[in-house]
Amino acid sequence: MPQSSALDVVVVMDPIESIKTAKDSTFAMLLEAQLRGHRLHYVRPGGLAVRAGRAVASAAALTVRDVHGDHFIRGDWTTLDLGPGQVVLMRTDPPVDAAYLHDTQILGLAQRQGARVVNDPQGLRDFNEKLAALLFPQCIPPTLVSRDGKALKAFVHELGEAILKPLDGMGGRSIFRTHAGDPNLNVILETLTEGGHQLALAQRYLPEIAAGDKRILLVDGEPVDYCLARIPQGDEFRGNLAAGGRGEGRPLSDRDRWIAAQVGPLMRERGMLFVGLDVIGDFLTEVNVTSPTCIRELDKQFGLNIAGTLFDRIEALAGS
Repeated sequence: MPQSSALDVVVVMDPIESIKTAKDSTFAMLLEAQLRGHRLHYVRPGGLAVRAGRAVASAAALTVRDVHGDHFIRGDWTTLDLGPGQVVLMRTDPPVDAAYLHDTQILGLAQRQGARVVNDPQGLRDFNEKLAALLFPQCIPPTLVSRDGKALKAFVHELGEAILKPLDGMGGRSIFRTHAGDPNLNVILETLTEGGHQLALAQRYLPEIAAGDKRILLVDGEPVDYCLARIPQGDEFRGNLAAGGRGEGRPLSDRDRWIAAQVGPLMRERGMLFVGLDVIGDFLTEVNVTSPTCIRELDKQFGLNIAGTLFDRIEALAGS
């Protein structure tokens, strides 16, 4: 239900012109916020700044509609002072590079000025989406993070078959499936570690990926009752939708709920209101905090309103 006092919802996202509205979770949030009577403001890409010691944004009034190819109307650009009465949705995709980290620092200043930032800027800096899963060792498969190519290679030989990936990718990019004796293993490790200068992650290959890489959504630490299993297609081993995976909704298993119960309290404590857990079989593999997706797919398959649940919590926190 809409709250009596309208909020200014300020969205920091990738260019709105190029989103796929049928799959975009940020768009679902904007539709819900507008339905509740909140005012929408779209931040120009790269538009966060600090002026006279205050966090500001180059932003424009925004209207959205669920019409493919004609999904938004944007007003004129103005300078918006960030502060009380505002909810800032930080929804740009990785990589979490220097530019992204600097934006979270500006949003930390906005937070101190009275804006409600979702997700918490400090948490966005602290929770690398690959490394954050390692905070829950009881939930993850055997994993090694290292710059040392020899150590990573020995770990692959110990496991027999492994997944190798960088720490800052998304959508399945630069993920390798390899095995002991793979003639390409040395060059994969050289590429991922940039000759020993960058950390890479090695993890036991989980054959359960054939049944799907499950995305479990947490709203203020509580799981949505259904997950989206992203199932690899053809000769592809990656289930990511961006890599061609097919999305199939499923109710959470008892193990899924157990994993969510392990992760959820810390996410709530740290102000991470909307989080996506990646689970393969019985194991947690990633904790996605920057721009988790799958709202629209789950809403459509199960008649849910996940963005509505999120805004219930946002409004309750904004009123507290």
